[in-house]
Amino acid sequence: MSPDDYTPHSGDRRYRVEHYDLTIDYRLGTNRLDGVAVVRGRAVEATRAISLDLAGLRATKVRSDLGGRIGFTQTDRKVKVALGRELAAGDPFELTISYGGAPRPRRTRWGTLGWEELEDGAIVASQPIGAPSWFPCNDHPSDKATYRLSITTDPGYAVAAAEPVSTTTKGGRTTWVFERAMPTPSYLATVQIGKYVSRGMDLSGVEGQVLHPAGLTARVDADLAPLPQMMAVFAEAFGPYPLPSYRLVVTADDLEIPLEAQGMGVFGANHIDGRGSLERLIAHELAHQWFGNSVGLARWRDIWLNEGFACYAEWIWSERSGGHSAHAKALGHWTALAAEPQDLVLSDPGPEVMFDDRVYKRGALVLHALRLTVGEDAFFRILRTWTSRHAGATATTEDFRTLAASVAGRRLEAFFDAWLDAEALPPLPEAAPGAAVEPAPVTAALNVNPRAATDG
Repeated sequence: MSPDDYTPHSGDRRYRVEHYDLTIDYRLGTNRLDGVAVVRGRAVEATRAISLDLAGLRATKVRSDLGGRIGFTQTDRKVKVALGRELAAGDPFELTISYGGAPRPRRTRWGTLGWEELEDGAIVASQPIGAPSWFPCNDHPSDKATYRLSITTDPGYAVAAAEPVSTTTKGGRTTWVFERAMPTPSYLATVQIGKYVSRGMDLSGVEGQVLHPAGLTARVDADLAPLPQMMAVFAEAFGPYPLPSYRLVVTADDLEIPLEAQGMGVFGANHIDGRGSLERLIAHELAHQWFGNSVGLARWRDIWLNEGFACYAEWIWSERSGGHSAHAKALGHWTALAAEPQDLVLSDPGPEVMFDDRVYKRGALVLHALRLTVGEDAFFRILRTWTSRHAGATATTEDFRTLAASVAGRRLEAFFDAWLDAEALPPLPEAAPGAAVEPAPVTAALNVNPRAATDG
C-alpha cells in the first residue's frame, strides 16, 4: 500500500491495521472527547516507526507491546511513533494511544469532514479524510480493519455505530458497545449520537433498524415504506446483502447531503419529508453497502466504482418500482452531460472534482452503456460476480474491466477506453427494440458543494 495520490498526506504504507479497539467517553455539553485506541496491525515492510493520522485531538500517551523504549511526536496531522525495535515485514504489533480534546471537523478541499456537533448530538461524516478527527488511524481507503467500539455518553441519548453488543448505565453515564466484523476502512467507521427513538424493521429478511427523533415518526414511516422492497430488488440485482444488518439514522438537524457509513445510511430531517420526494437517495445510500462498503476502493481515483454504481442503482430502483426506466434516465442524463464541458476523465478525475456530480452520472452511464452492449443477462452476472468476488475487499477500475470482459465472454477494451479514459462523452449504444426513447427529466442537484450534488 502506498499513499494515495489524491490524499497524499494520509495513511502510512509501512503497515496495515487488522483491528481497532476504541474506548471513547464523550460529553455533549462541553464537546469533550477522551479516548483510548488499541491498534493491532502488521508491518508490510521493515520499519522502526509508524505514523497514525490524528487531527485536532492531542495524544497524551503511547504504549507498545514490542518492548524497549518507545517515543512519539505529534504534528497537526500525525502521531509519529518510534518503536522499541525494528519490525520485519509480516511482524505483528499493538499500539495503545491515549488521546483527547474537543473534536471538530477538519477543513479540507472537500468541505468540513469528520466529527461534528449537531444542535443536540453529534454526527460523523468522514469521506474521504475525516476519520482522524475522532480516532488515530491509518486513513487510507484500502486499509480495512475490524472494530470494537465502546462509546460512553450522557444518558437520554441513543448511539449508533456498528452491530450493538451491550448497553449499560452507571454513575449517570451510559456506555454503548458495538462490533464490526466486516473489514472496514477508517472513513466508513462512524458514531451517531442523538435523542432518537429506535425501532426495528424487517428488510426482506435482513435485520433493519431506524433511529430518529420522535417527532418525525410519521414522515419516517412514509418515506421508508419502500425500503423492504428496495432491499429485495437490490439483492436480486447485485447479490445477497453483504452485511448483518442495515441501520438508518435521521437527524433532527437538516444536513447538506445524506451520508453512507458501513451498514448505515444517515439522513437529515430535510431529506425525509413524508412524501418520498428524495426516495432516490434512500436507494443510493442502500446501494453503497454493496458498492463502496463491501467492495471498497483501493484508491480514490476509482471513486466512480462507488458513486457511479450507487447512482445506477437509483435508476434500477426507478424502473423496478414503476418509475422511469433506466434507459429513459440514461437518455436524460446523457443529454445533460453532453452540454457540460468535456474535460472529465472518469478513471482519473482528479481530487478537486472526484465528488463532482458528473462523476456520479457519467459513472452510471458507463454501466448503462455496458448493459446495452453485453445484454441483460451478462450485465447482471457481471454485477453479481463483482460483489461476490471482491466482498469485504478492495478493487480497482482495472479489476472491473477485466472481470466484465471475462464474464461477458468478449473483448471490451475499446468500450472502456472510450467511456473511462477519454474526456469526450461517447454516444450511448443503440437500445434494444421496445426500450424507452424519451429521456426522463433530469433530477435537480441538491447543492453545488464539490463533494457531490447527489450524496456523501
